[in-house]
Amino acid sequence: MASLFLLFFLFAFHFHQNTAQQSILQTYIIHVNLPEGSHDFFPGGSPALESWYGSFLDGIQFLDTETTPSRMVYMYRNVITGFAAKLYPHEVKAMEKKEGFLHATLEEKYALHTTRSPNFSGLYQNVGAWPASNYGKGVIIGVVDSGITPGHPSFSGENVPPPPAKWKGKCELKSTVSCNNKIIGARNFARDDPGEPVDNDGHGTHVASIAAGNIVPGANISGMAPLAHLAIYKACRKQDCYSSDILAAMDAAIEDGVDILSLSFGMTKNVQIYEDNIALGAFSAMKKGIFVSCSGGNSSQLFNGAPWILTVGASRINIKADARVLLGNEDEYDAQTLFQPEDYQPSFLSIIYPGMSGDKQQSRKASLCLRGSLDDIDVAGKLVVCDVGQIDSSEKGRVVRDAGGAGMILVNEKLRGYTTFAKDQVLPAVEVNKASGQSIKSYVNSTFSPIAILLFLDTVIGDKTAPSVAYFSPRGPNLASPGNLKPDIIGPRLNILAAWPKSVDKKNNRQASFNMLSGTSLSCPHLSGVAALIKSSHPDWSPAMIKSAIMTSATQTNLNQGLVHDISTNDYISYLCNLFTEKQVAIIVGRSIECSASEYKGFPEAELNYPSLSVELSDSQISLHSRTVTNVGDANSVYDVKIEDIPNVGVTVEPKSLTFTKVGVKKTYHIAFARFSCGKTDHSHVEGSITWVSPKHSVRIPISVKLVTKGYLSSS
Repeated sequence: MASLFLLFFLFAFHFHQNTAQQSILQTYIIHVNLPEGSHDFFPGGSPALESWYGSFLDGIQFLDTETTPSRMVYMYRNVITGFAAKLYPHEVKAMEKKEGFLHATLEEKYALHTTRSPNFSGLYQNVGAWPASNYGKGVIIGVVDSGITPGHPSFSGENVPPPPAKWKGKCELKSTVSCNNKIIGARNFARDDPGEPVDNDGHGTHVASIAAGNIVPGANISGMAPLAHLAIYKACRKQDCYSSDILAAMDAAIEDGVDILSLSFGMTKNVQIYEDNIALGAFSAMKKGIFVSCSGGNSSQLFNGAPWILTVGASRINIKADARVLLGNEDEYDAQTLFQPEDYQPSFLSIIYPGMSGDKQQSRKASLCLRGSLDDIDVAGKLVVCDVGQIDSSEKGRVVRDAGGAGMILVNEKLRGYTTFAKDQVLPAVEVNKASGQSIKSYVNSTFSPIAILLFLDTVIGDKTAPSVAYFSPRGPNLASPGNLKPDIIGPRLNILAAWPKSVDKKNNRQASFNMLSGTSLSCPHLSGVAALIKSSHPDWSPAMIKSAIMTSATQTNLNQGLVHDISTNDYISYLCNLFTEKQVAIIVGRSIECSASEYKGFPEAELNYPSLSVELSDSQISLHSRTVTNVGDANSVYDVKIEDIPNVGVTVEPKSLTFTKVGVKKTYHIAFARFSCGKTDHSHVEGSITWVSPKHSVRIPISVKLVTKGYLSSS
């Protein structure tokens, strides 16, 4: 009897679990093939295409009373061949049997990767690349993010010409300020935040102004391409962006006629290229000649690594809001701050580290200056040392102020190395690196009456440590495609001042609002703006040519590289055919592909004509690679190769010179790599470069070599 009861219980549990699974209505992205030979008869947005998409929902036995149209979320016309629909798992299973069905994925949540930077990138108002590129005039940058703050001075249409005739976009700004010659289009695809595409978070406003904010009189601040146009596509809200909305925004941007797409967010897990919707949308954009720039992520993991995307890492810029901490023993430490008071009177104050007070648990909370942790500690009128962590540093400042503290010294965690942040604070406050913080704590702990003074030194230009890689910048490897070196480039992302929806000036209540943020999400629009400058100067260049010019730049002001590495759509398909099945390639490309066809050569990923090299070398191995460059500089020119030494690796390049007599001519060069030594090495990855040099140009190709030995695989 007991056995029968157990059997019945297990059956009932399984039935309940299966029923519950079938009762979850979720958004799926469905990839399909068009009927055989019908590509020319299904133009984007045509009734025939919509009917074909709808046919995949026809005949499904819905569990509810909803109709097919109400289940359909988006019908995509440009980014993928497919649609987004609300479905139950069993309905997706039934759909898989339909002819033309290719692949289905659950909607994914993507995360936002949350002025001197134009000058730091070699852009000055009256000299160099800015005037040579007309400040990005005539180029349309599509920004997919959290919306925009219309009416901000960074988005003034003053001196910006009307949009080009090809522009077909829409403006959904209705309430107060509409579109102008700067913001030429604005649309909302964030389904959980309906209404106008207004930015309620600040992120979209910030990144848009970095890419193409107008020159703001009196503020000495502008975007990278101040005369370029902005097309805004809201697809994110409160740090979250959903894949169906992202695809819809990219779909509209392609149809509207943008030249550049800038996306400062990515997935929260690593997946194959054919499972990453940004990669899919970017491939379709690339086919239409649209350049796509994406942030690489805010952790050691790298995202957005498809080779047709410019993947951007993060660096410091050569400017910092400078400060010092001077101790009573005359030791002095560099610090950074956004607090630059007009009426601050520096004086020595008692200094305390509350992490040395009370029991272990209480001292840990006090060391972080958490809310309530300072209530029983005498911090009145003192400088309080607080460790970074758990809550935002601005909140720590409020805790110290409310407890009676006169100022705060933030100590960075070890993980951040020498990276410090400038944050808005409610009291005099600075941030120091971990090593400096340890010295300050040692002084406090070993001195009977420790004292210190905060010195605010205003903004300092010429930080010699820049452009160093920020600690949170992705460093690779590129798990999606290990044969491609990523990130492609680093851009300014640490303590970047740009437009903000509301004033952060609590004291003066200024209306023209700017804020300082950090993150690879801010590096991405810097490079989107640079791409716009190049596009303005070279409107006929492909996205790959623009990317090559950016990646191989050897100086800060030379945007015309002389030689570029171009990649065709068929080249990318050949690369994909070597990595994936034909079905998986079809998901990326948006149509059926026969990888055995003569136009698809099917070469290893490291042989893609990429403007960098990622090589794996084992003992006694010689690795051969080729690249082809196109002359876009002077008709008559000669380039000689210079090889930067790579530890334990010999590099040979043939030919050693490239001679051109016409613009547009292509030349191929070959690179051979060989190991100098065998056995296990302490350097699992080694780096170097080759550079093609002419009297006017330098074209640098970065190289990373992964050393693999017998019985030992070097770590990533």
